[in-house]
Amino acid sequence: MKRSVPLQTITVQSSPAPRRVFLRQVCATALVGATGLGSAACSSTATGGGELAGVEFLHGVASGDPLDDRVILWTRVTPQSPRAVNDIAVHWQVASDAQMRQLVASGSSVAAADADYTVKIDCSGLLPGHSYFYRFTAQGAQSPIGRTRTLPKADADAVRLAVFCCSNYPAGYFNVYADAAKRNDFDAALHIGDYIYEYESTGYACGDAVALGRLSEPRNLLVVLNDYRRRYAQYRTDPDLQALHASVPMIAVWDDHEFADDAWRDGSADHDATKIGPFSLRKRAAMNAYHEWMPIRAPDPDNRERIYRSFDFGKLVSLHMLDTRLIGRDQQLMMSSYFDAAGKFDDAKYRRDLASPQRQMMGLEQMQWLERQVAQSRARWQILGQQVLMARMEYPLPVAFEEISGAEYVALKNRGSLDPASLSSRERACLAAPTLPCYLDSWDGYPHNRELVFQMMQRYRKNLVVLAGDSHNAWASDLHDDAGRQVGVEFATTSVSSPGLECSHPGKNPDDIASMMEQMIAPLYYAQTSKRGYLIVTATDDEVRCDFRFVDTVHSHQYTASTERSVRTLAGPGNRKLVEC
Repeated sequence: MKRSVPLQTITVQSSPAPRRVFLRQVCATALVGATGLGSAACSSTATGGGELAGVEFLHGVASGDPLDDRVILWTRVTPQSPRAVNDIAVHWQVASDAQMRQLVASGSSVAAADADYTVKIDCSGLLPGHSYFYRFTAQGAQSPIGRTRTLPKADADAVRLAVFCCSNYPAGYFNVYADAAKRNDFDAALHIGDYIYEYESTGYACGDAVALGRLSEPRNLLVVLNDYRRRYAQYRTDPDLQALHASVPMIAVWDDHEFADDAWRDGSADHDATKIGPFSLRKRAAMNAYHEWMPIRAPDPDNRERIYRSFDFGKLVSLHMLDTRLIGRDQQLMMSSYFDAAGKFDDAKYRRDLASPQRQMMGLEQMQWLERQVAQSRARWQILGQQVLMARMEYPLPVAFEEISGAEYVALKNRGSLDPASLSSRERACLAAPTLPCYLDSWDGYPHNRELVFQMMQRYRKNLVVLAGDSHNAWASDLHDDAGRQVGVEFATTSVSSPGLECSHPGKNPDDIASMMEQMIAPLYYAQTSKRGYLIVTATDDEVRCDFRFVDTVHSHQYTASTERSVRTLAGPGNRKLVEC
């Protein structure tokens, strides 16, 4: 057992073994909607004698990585003394009822000072497909009560997942989390990256931070371990994020901003080693904080860089959570480096370098692991939970080189379909021009690895659904291999709070921008480029349905939420493409 993550595996036992008023009220209010537990969700942290306890549970509780017989339970204990250095004894309980009267497991652990006083318990011996409730106590203080759920063992009529990404604290309130926390029908919440952002307080999307009372802490760029710990601690005081964690188990993977912008295996776009030291040290610090603060079960305790892992929801869904960011990714190519001194673009070299088999997105070891998982799976659906867009998002060459705007291109395309004779030879050449991959941080920048995944799914005749995030916009796309064969679909979630394409097209109707994208990019079926939200993905034997759910604002706690669009894919050869619900 490593002291940095005090993780215990506990089997079922036959016998069971004051915080600030404001925080108690906020937590209770958030959890009433999340769990229906009412005041039981946030018990008093006062000791029996009425004096304040020496510790507090300021960051709520969480659960994660459920299996059919176990789940990770998480909390953090906050010493009231800033000079505290000693480990803190913690007790935990799991019950089958919200009142915590019917205990099924309990035990003791420590909140270790060298793990930032975080606690993780791998509680085993649980029943498949069951909901449980849990809490922690330490020095007379009691945590909120959380609810979790194990995976089904075999039979499952439906699996429902909530999918999130890109939660930027200074950019707005976490109303998206609040909306999801009010429901009680999710089997798990997936967070597919950018759970935190690493920027300084004057960095990206901070324009409203002061007015919203959401200025990033610490104020500096995150570089060392304590920086990342403080940023996670700030995020986890958010009552809406606490409510989500307390209501449903989370299955998470990291993307770049848990580390640094556009990170890859050995660096990032904005890491200046001459000023802040080697990227390897920064990556290690960020990774340690992630494992401390997230309810994740490390597949390999000796290699905490490995977070790719699978979850089987009975015989209905095999969910494979990938790392397309750090463990195997080669550095992104830059289009700007393919222009010569005269401004001429070397298209042939650009495409040749992109298609090189040596360019890795996942790395050989992870690719081999995924093939083993897919080959062994007997589930109806193979769902990939991963960070960046896998669908082709290629722009027509004249648009990519700004010879014509996207809106002009679409207008020309529409005119050509209605009245071909009206087109000049130059306009026909424009429409006949090839497309060009431009978003090289996505799978478009690693097409050989993408083709390997598609070939794998075709080889084993699997129904493929890909989940993606990262772009701050919502997309639904068909997935085609290099030969144009349909191999599956992709649902990509917009952000929790980070701004989307509306910032790139100020003053323009967002619906027009989305429509332009749909008409310009062939595999793209649906786009929403201006709203914050999440996905509700429901798998049954016949279909996987995606409901795109959005909130109307992240700049006020008063918000409304609605499902704007629903699309689905059907199982079996001849299907595996997007259709209307």
